[in-house]
Amino acid sequence: MSTPAAPRAILFDLDGTLADTAPDLAAAVNLLRSARGLAPTAYEILRPTASAGARGMIGASFGLTPDDDGYLALRDGFFSNYEAAMAVHSRLFDGIPELLAGIEAAGLQWGIVTNKSQRFTDPLLPQIGLGHAACAISGDTTAHAKPHPAPLLEAASRLKLAPGQCWYVGDDLRDIQAGKAAGMLTIACGWGYCGATEPQHWEADYLFQQPAELLALLQAALAAGALAA
Repeated sequence: MSTPAAPRAILFDLDGTLADTAPDLAAAVNLLRSARGLAPTAYEILRPTASAGARGMIGASFGLTPDDDGYLALRDGFFSNYEAAMAVHSRLFDGIPELLAGIEAAGLQWGIVTNKSQRFTDPLLPQIGLGHAACAISGDTTAHAKPHPAPLLEAASRLKLAPGQCWYVGDDLRDIQAGKAAGMLTIACGWGYCGATEPQHWEADYLFQQPAELLALLQAALAAGALAA
């Protein structure tokens, strides 16, 4: 594939893309189980569903969907547990600090577009070293969450950029669907949770296994743009 045009900003999903938040999400749902006298659900079962938040955690741990009786009570309990301890074990993935520093060194902006509720996004970001994002769009910032393009379009608007001037990076199929619908170049990150489907089937423009690969693509795009100028 030829080198793409350099972006003016790179937008990222949060859970499973920038930050490994699964340990604290898993702890929150397993507190629900322990309160009911149940054994904890294995972390290996919970981790792949972390990008789906409460729906994923409760589905994997209790076998319930949002349409089932008892789901809402579990969801509210999960939210309370998570809010009380959302940054105990969560951390940035290896290579993310260097990637963000490289974006900033190039004079570009970076932002976050997540389906996480603002109730959790806003307090979490500064605790894990992401409080200086140029924008942070949560799942309830606009009328629609991903895979709808509205959150990505809102991010571009806040950055005063055309959507096509942004790249979007995520670890879930809905991230790629949202990015494509918004007219952005899309990058699937294989280092994330990736849900139940394999990222090579998402039809993203690029699939990378390490953040350093994304930084290399950015540097190549910037170099190609400089040569063409």
